Amino acid sequence: QVIKCKAAVLWEANKPFSIEEVEVAPPKEHEIRIKIMATGICRSDDHVITGALVMPFPIILGHEAAGVVESVGQGVTSVKPGDKVIPLFVPQCGECKNCLNTKGNLCSKTDLGTSAGFMPDGTTRFTCKGKAIHHFLGTSTFTEYTVVHESAVAKIDSAAPLEKVCLIGCGFSTGYGAALQTAKVEPGSTCAVFGLGGVGLSVIIGCKVAGASRIIAVDINSDKFAKAKELGATDCVNPKDFNKPIHEVLIEMTGQGVDYSFEVIGRTDTMTAALACCQYNYGVSVIVGVPPAAQNITFDPMLLFTGRSWKGSVFGGWKSKDSVPKLVADYMKKKFVLDPLITHTLPWTKINEGFDLLRTGK
Repeated sequence: QVIKCKAAVLWEANKPFSIEEVEVAPPKEHEIRIKIMATGICRSDDHVITGALVMPFPIILGHEAAGVVESVGQGVTSVKPGDKVIPLFVPQCGECKNCLNTKGNLCSKTDLGTSAGFMPDGTTRFTCKGKAIHHFLGTSTFTEYTVVHESAVAKIDSAAPLEKVCLIGCGFSTGYGAALQTAKVEPGSTCAVFGLGGVGLSVIIGCKVAGASRIIAVDINSDKFAKAKELGATDCVNPKDFNKPIHEVLIEMTGQGVDYSFEVIGRTDTMTAALACCQYNYGVSVIVGVPPAAQNITFDPMLLFTGRSWKGSVFGGWKSKDSVPKLVADYMKKKFVLDPLITHTLPWTKINEGFDLLRTGK
């Protein structure tokens, strides 16, 4: 049965979302149709609007959400109608090289980096005004109903509050895992976090849970410092307050630089600054923010020659299908908080206002 519902369609770049009636096709074999109950707004969605992340139009964006299974296609065994689920923009097929390797989490079935905008079989489940609408990262959550592949969904605790755990679908897990999984922050270590949006704050939560003794929060918007401190930052630094490069400031503050640094913005200049501010011999710097399209980094290779490590992290290094239910369970056990990451709750038809709040740093 085709479902007619409302969705926020992006017809072209640099334009507002348009709330449209769309038709959502029933799930095919190994697919699941989900009623979306809550979705977060992530900077990666905005990167598509501005062209920093290249995707085909028209498209239904959104990739950080939670919902309830409405129906399942043939052969689906992991979930049934009525189950609470989180869609996974990094799927876990369990068969590719990355899924089979203990160190890997970036399943080769992901749409990230291919920008195809289709289901795994090369077709779409959305139509609007007679036109095919592209999917985003195999999830597309800015719609009342969406269809995802079985490898791209995690069944979660039926008691979990969906309007909170939707953040585990991207922002929280990405930051928290960058600290715990990718960097493997140790007790007593010093950390620097560049960028204090939802993901940067989640890195701070991860560093604190890992037992870091000093967590330096870096942002050009000082309004973000109070929340960073509430979540565990010990120092807050605004690069605009200094007339020298920020990496020099951080090296002076710590003696030889930090043990771990995280770039959670997606800018090439801050990526190099984050690398330069970590300890020259054993420091680890992690790139968490989505890098802008068509931009390269130039840096002095001596920064790496002396022993530093530079790493990337997608979805916090978590194997998605295995880890998301565990992260939800940890949240239910109060191992970490999500409430401080939620600044506004809007009806989803006000999605354009939500993006304005994101862009103005509120």
